[in-house]
Amino acid sequence: MLVLTSLLAGLVFGLGLIVSGMSNPAKVLGFLDIAGPWDPSLAFVMGGAIAVGAIAFALARRRSLSFLGAAMKLPTSRDIDKRLIGGSVLFGIGWGIAGFCPGPALVSLMSLGRGETKALIFVVAMLL
Repeated sequence: MLVLTSLLAGLVFGLGLIVSGMSNPAKVLGFLDIAGPWDPSLAFVMGGAIAVGAIAFALARRRSLSFLGAAMKLPTSRDIDKRLIGGSVLFGIGWGIAGFCPGPALVSLMSLGRGETKALIFVVAMLL
């Protein structure tokens, strides 16, 4: 049941990335380019994701077990250290240069058949 639930969650997540435009690097770069023709539409996508995540975490904190019976393991650390800052900077640079972050890059791998290799290059670099 856990594998099926994980698969369904991944499919819904991937579909959401595609429908919202987050898997389109041109749209992401249009959002990040505030000096050019800025596209604010992804701000609404991110705001919606933050709202859904906040509600999910609030509900999860009230439970000791997940809906599938697994123990809840929520993050507890609030430390801001060099690794967190370095990872955030690296994430932001990669997102700004390529227009991809890890989730949308993996979803975009499905476009390899149309000659789109940018996602493959990004994922290989991400794994190194």
